[in-house]
Amino acid sequence: MNRWGITIPLTGVPLAEHRELVEQLPDLGYTDAWSAETAGVDAFTPLVLASQWAPQLRLGTAIVPVYTRGPGLLAMSAAAVAELAPGRFVLGIGTSSPVIVSGWNAQPFEKPFARSRDTLRFLRSALAGEKVTEEYETFSISKFRLERPPVPPPSIMLAALRPGMLKLAAAEADGAITNWLAPTDVPKVRAEVGPDLELAARVFVCPTEDADAARGLGRMLISSYLTVPVYRAFHEWLGRGEALAPMHEAWAAGDRKKANAVIPDEVVDDLIVHGSVDECREKVQSYVDNGLTTPVIALLPTGGDQFDLVRGLAPRR
Repeated sequence: MNRWGITIPLTGVPLAEHRELVEQLPDLGYTDAWSAETAGVDAFTPLVLASQWAPQLRLGTAIVPVYTRGPGLLAMSAAAVAELAPGRFVLGIGTSSPVIVSGWNAQPFEKPFARSRDTLRFLRSALAGEKVTEEYETFSISKFRLERPPVPPPSIMLAALRPGMLKLAAAEADGAITNWLAPTDVPKVRAEVGPDLELAARVFVCPTEDADAARGLGRMLISSYLTVPVYRAFHEWLGRGEALAPMHEAWAAGDRKKANAVIPDEVVDDLIVHGSVDECREKVQSYVDNGLTTPVIALLPTGGDQFDLVRGLAPRR
């Protein structure tokens, strides 16, 4: 099945005002609605609303951090959405970043690979309704059992960038979720997980023919994200280390303005989809053509009507 996702909520649009658009998404050709979680809304609430507005949609979190909720609470939150959307909910989990985990949520960011693996294993057992008592490497659980285990249990996907986490996703999760890559990067990521695993990626889309405006916004996002160590390492693995080295040098020196300015146009054009609505739709399709299972559009604000833009970016049928 060809999948086509959108990120909700849209920037600056109140949650309750999404109903009209979300109800239309299945008829437009969208199969999925995915949330995110940084410092805006939490990942679960938008999906609770969408589950009632568009029962045909598959719903997913991309992603919920494994550190910012206790394992039991994470299982309960996932079970609630899975109960509302039986067979249509995907729990995407991942490490997030030290800024979000430690700086904003006062939790230690330690052993990210092991914590992801342990949380995945715990959730697999808990969401199946099992009573869990286990000494994991990064936490211990004593006699936890969900009072309302969902039937069926939700799929669990793992946020993964480089080979170690991608291979863990392939071995133990139902899919991998990645981020900040170009269509031409997809085959390298796909090679790590094999041909059959679901591979989802958030795709940043800025539908405007004002290339300077799109690149300006793209540079701000790239310098904010790709200076995070895990994303820096990801893009070095993908082969952009040399192209992004001047940005990292300026960022380390505290010169954010220069860090933005020295990001090459080619890197921005690789990582940010921009152009006319038709051109953007075709570039999103190119991710699929290169091996991505599930593109998840993240609409960047252009000043245009966001609902109209989402309608325009729907897949060709």
